[in-house]
Amino acid sequence: MIQIRPMTISDLDNMKDILIQDFDDFWNYNIFKSELENPNSEYFIAIENDEIVGFGGIWISVDDIHITNIVTKKSYRNHGIGTKLLEHLIKISKEKELSSLTLEVNEKNEPAIKLYEKHHFQKIGQRKNYYNQNENAIIMTYYF
Repeated sequence: MIQIRPMTISDLDNMKDILIQDFDDFWNYNIFKSELENPNSEYFIAIENDEIVGFGGIWISVDDIHITNIVTKKSYRNHGIGTKLLEHLIKISKEKELSSLTLEVNEKNEPAIKLYEKHHFQKIGQRKNYYNQNENAIIMTYYF
C-alpha cells in the first residue's frame, strides 16, 4: 500500500545519498532543501513498506499551480506510484481554488504524456530545448 505525505527535511536527508542514482539526475540536495524552505512550494513523498519510493512537488503562484516534478525510484517504476503522486497533486491543487495546474514533460516521454492526458491535462504549448538544452518539453495544463 502506497502512502503519500508531505516531505520533510528529515526525508530529504534520508534520500540525500541516493537521489541521483536511485531516482534520476534531476535536482540535487541543495536545490531540494531550498524548495522545502520556500513558502510557495509543497513536496510530497510516496512511501511503501517504510521506504521512500517517489516524490512530487508543486509551486503555487498567483492564479496557477505548477508541477515541478514527479519522480519514482527506478526500481519501483511501472507500479502506479507516479499515478498516485499525480492524483495527490491534483487533489491538493484543487483545494487551493486556483484556475489551473501546469507542467512540462519531455516530448519523448510517451508514458508520462499518456498519464497526463488520462488525467485530463491538455497540451497547450512547447518549450524548445528545455531539457539538457537539446530536448523539447510539451506544456500541459489541467483546468479546474
